[in-house]
Amino acid sequence: MEHAQNPQTQLRPAGPMLSAMLLGAGFALLAISFFVFGVDNVPAEWGTFWMVRPLTLTPLAGATGGAVYHLLDRLRAKGNISGNVSVILSLIIYVVGLWMGIVLGLAGTMWN
Repeated sequence: MEHAQNPQTQLRPAGPMLSAMLLGAGFALLAISFFVFGVDNVPAEWGTFWMVRPLTLTPLAGATGGAVYHLLDRLRAKGNISGNVSVILSLIIYVVGLWMGIVLGLAGTMWN
């Protein structure tokens, strides 16, 4: 006896979400690199490895924004929310998350 599979309950592969997360993290890495690598004279109180924190936290925030975009896009595809609402909400969440990642990454160094 075979069971009929409902296509609504089948899981999608993780590829599209991973690509959205990588795209969000890549853009965030470019944004924070503009600030971090533009510093000419590093004060001694920042420490030797001051760049590690902003270069890890900001891409993580960008990857989270990419994941949120993917999840909202899935809701749009199911018809739960409008396409315009999905894109605008994703953009707002990504920009706020990117800003928070930059602030948290640069806190204590450039953001004082």
